[in-house]
Amino acid sequence: MGRKFGAEFFGTFWLVLGGCGSAVLAAAFPNVGIGLHGVALAFGLTVMTMAFAVGHISGGHFNPAVTIGLVVGGRHPASEAAGYIIAQVLGAIAAAFILYLIASGQEGYAGNLAANGYGDLSPGKYALPAALVCEVVMTAFFLIVIMGATDPRAPKGFAPIAIGLCLTIIHLVSIPVTNTSVNPARSTGPALVEMLTGHGAGAINQLWLFWVAPIIGAVLGALIYKWLGDTVHGSVGVTASPPTIKQA
Repeated sequence: MGRKFGAEFFGTFWLVLGGCGSAVLAAAFPNVGIGLHGVALAFGLTVMTMAFAVGHISGGHFNPAVTIGLVVGGRHPASEAAGYIIAQVLGAIAAAFILYLIASGQEGYAGNLAANGYGDLSPGKYALPAALVCEVVMTAFFLIVIMGATDPRAPKGFAPIAIGLCLTIIHLVSIPVTNTSVNPARSTGPALVEMLTGHGAGAINQLWLFWVAPIIGAVLGALIYKWLGDTVHGSVGVTASPPTIKQA
């Protein structure tokens, strides 16, 4: 069990360091910044690489909403959920601290850690209702892709690629709206470290949305895939088998 939690810690650590790090350190770097497209790809690549690296150990969730969604979808035991979520949040916080130590080495650094937000904290100044809808819908589709790509009936060996590309698409759509969460741990790490290092409590005050909306979306996505993935026997995804064709 400890190895599962360790895999979730390091997987989430890499997601936050690689994804948020690309946004903070490289997105607008003079003349050769990677921009929105590069940041979106970085988030997708972090999930894909760690899913290949440690997915066989823990399942490669790296996200409390994903863990909760997979429990609802019958793909993960509820008894392990709390441990997974704690490991994910700790990994995100640790990565945010490391990112802060790196970023603060630049003169004039203002404390930005790519935290999520709405209203004045939204990159495009999108209001709370827009942020809520965006996070719910994006997380729902993330769960549909995760459950579909890992269904035993899906093509083998490609799940991390599909999941990573899905997260890339999600970021391409929603970075302007909320800076893209779909992951409560990813939101918690930067928001907490920004507050603890004296760079404002705005993100931590809005953090509730980035727990509530992704969890709602994950549950909806899991329920949708349970319905889509059901066979005539009523089985779901991981246990489903095609119906037997009877001979006349």
